[in-house]
Amino acid sequence: MYESYRPHPLLAQVPLTVSPFINLPTSVTLPYTYKSVPSTIPPSVTVDPSNPDVKPRYVVSSSGEHAASPEEILASCNALEQHLNKTRADAEKAIRGWEDSITQRDLAEKRRVAPGWLDRDEKLLQPSNSAAGPRGHSQSQPSLLDSSFSDPSAAALPSMVPRDEGEELDRAFGGLDVK
Repeated sequence: MYESYRPHPLLAQVPLTVSPFINLPTSVTLPYTYKSVPSTIPPSVTVDPSNPDVKPRYVVSSSGEHAASPEEILASCNALEQHLNKTRADAEKAIRGWEDSITQRDLAEKRRVAPGWLDRDEKLLQPSNSAAGPRGHSQSQPSLLDSSFSDPSAAALPSMVPRDEGEELDRAFGGLDVK
């Protein structure tokens, strides 16, 4: 056992040198105003001892007028987020309703122009016979478009005559007798 405390013979031959660049630590001297830390923690200054159930309001605004607890700030942020989500959902619903109303108006206009075209899968329009109703009714009252001008009272009624642009030009500027 005694030999285990002896230095190794090779290490005993190496001389120890002290570096001038190394400063060994020295003991610290305490100031005269030093006070030791108490072994128990004092009560919190943010908690009111008369009303311990109230959350401490230690987050103060930069102006110093408003104070709140972190729980109150978190609750107000959550309420704001819920309000913004509800407002966004209402706005998206209003936009969808507006787009649907535009689509319905366009569809109603297209149906007014071509009734039945958008209501069925087949897209072939066929004219319907207007004389398919009771025959006695359609023959007893002839249409004004089908009547002839043999009756002088019928000639006095305004009727649609196809326009002839050539005749209108001749009436306005006179005829050109080209031969």
